[in-house]
Amino acid sequence: MARKDVTPEKKPSSGLLKKLGIGILGGVVGGLLTFGGLYLAMGSSLTGSNTTTTTTGVQNSSGETTVSNVKLDVTSDVTEAVEKVQGAVVSIINLQQSQTSDFGSIFGQQSGQDGQTDENTSDDSTLEAASEGSGVIYKVDGDTAYVVTNNHVVEGQSGLEVVLSDGSKVTGELVGTDAYTDLAVIKIASDKVETVATFGDSSALKVGEPAIAIGSPLGSDYANSVTQGIISSLNRQVTSQNDSGETVSINAIQTDAAINPGNSGGPLINVDGQVVGINSSKIASTSESTSSVSVEGMGFAIPSNDVVDIINQLESDGKVVRPALGIRTIDLSSITSQQQEQILKVPTSVTAGVVVYSVNNATPAEQAGLQQYDVITKVDDTDISSTTDLQSALYKHKVGDTITLTYYRGEEEKTATVELSVDTSINDTTDSSN
Repeated sequence: MARKDVTPEKKPSSGLLKKLGIGILGGVVGGLLTFGGLYLAMGSSLTGSNTTTTTTGVQNSSGETTVSNVKLDVTSDVTEAVEKVQGAVVSIINLQQSQTSDFGSIFGQQSGQDGQTDENTSDDSTLEAASEGSGVIYKVDGDTAYVVTNNHVVEGQSGLEVVLSDGSKVTGELVGTDAYTDLAVIKIASDKVETVATFGDSSALKVGEPAIAIGSPLGSDYANSVTQGIISSLNRQVTSQNDSGETVSINAIQTDAAINPGNSGGPLINVDGQVVGINSSKIASTSESTSSVSVEGMGFAIPSNDVVDIINQLESDGKVVRPALGIRTIDLSSITSQQQEQILKVPTSVTAGVVVYSVNNATPAEQAGLQQYDVITKVDDTDISSTTDLQSALYKHKVGDTITLTYYRGEEEKTATVELSVDTSINDTTDSSN
């Protein structure tokens, strides 16, 4: 019979058994201590709790569904940033005169028993809310607090009401406006103001960093709404016209934080709670040929560095003084090729610029020798393709600055040094005046 070699199991020695017993006992004791520590840390006891977590939810000892007692700490950079500035964000109500409504006798006029209105009150004297927007308190000076908002929020106003973050209403007084940058400053009494916002450096912004918008979308019923997104792009040239036909041009911050009607004038803040922009506009749709394309997440804000420059001038002078050449212009692109050949006689290589069609007397343009039908192609080193480009280039300077114009007179390219000694506040301010 074949033999099998079998290795028998070895019986442990008594000393080894003792060692194993001590190890097991130590593990049990350590586990009990750890288990007890966890219960103490969670505020629980070995006698059980009055709520039970099951696969069907949280229930008490009677089997009734209850709210979990777990408390979460959701503090984040965003919540801390909002907390810093939210108290400074306000709603702005634009009050305008209107014809007396059915409610006039209750809120606007005193009526006699015969239904006749008070002789001292005119029918059109009642002010009512025409529109609403947002703003942010940025300064307190003694008894006065200052609010920055958009020009289009206060446009056409006969009176202003400012709704503070606690819901109280105060009367606002317009300090000044600047249609070109769409900014305005309002002053209010400071006695109820508790929070003042701080401006951050918009030149330090990075594409992709978080951006938070605060304001009153659809009006003060939704005051202090917060939306979050990112900085989508910087230095977006956004040009439009306001209701008065004035050119609005913003070197804007683009963001995908939701901006809706009523958010205008409210702050765009960074994660440190600093105001880096004033929300101004958004693109909701765009027309391509005969169709309309809906657009999401394209909002624009005026950079804080530009805002600070403008509001300081508005506080000081009630307006922004900008230089002008004293000419009226038309875009070269709107001139037919036949007119360019027969009247302007510029080289065919010149395809963009602005045409001077009148020069005002005693202006920088006249002193520099500009004439009708000259075609301006550059301001300093900036190419000029349109009247808007020319205006933007001029508005980067101040009255008293000197610039160099490059232009064509017929086929000859010329340059002229121009001292900007005239400002737009005393000149024709139509779209084609520069």
